[in-house]
Amino acid sequence: MRLRADLRTRGGTVVVSPVGELDYDSVAFLREVLLEAIRQAAERVVVDCRDLSFCDSTGLNLLLNTRAEAERADLALVLAGLQSSVARVFEVTGVQTVFDIRADLGAALAR
Repeated sequence: MRLRADLRTRGGTVVVSPVGELDYDSVAFLREVLLEAIRQAAERVVVDCRDLSFCDSTGLNLLLNTRAEAERADLALVLAGLQSSVARVFEVTGVQTVFDIRADLGAALAR
């Protein structure tokens, strides 16, 4: 598997930590993990992207859809620690403006 993800709870926050490449072949797996995070979270879901080495348009679409799902559940979705290659996809498409993006997990967890 080219992508794995850990899920852990910190208070009302659920942290999802994907590791590997997020693309067409792995998007269904991460979709299930993110939906579970939304079900478990009380306040917000943080996606710790520090070990996410690649994200294509299907991955970006998943994150956009997850943001909408989180909003419907009255939760915040925060992205943390975007690697330069992943951040570039956000910049080129202009979607960085719709996400709450923090420099690292510590910044994302700070209240």
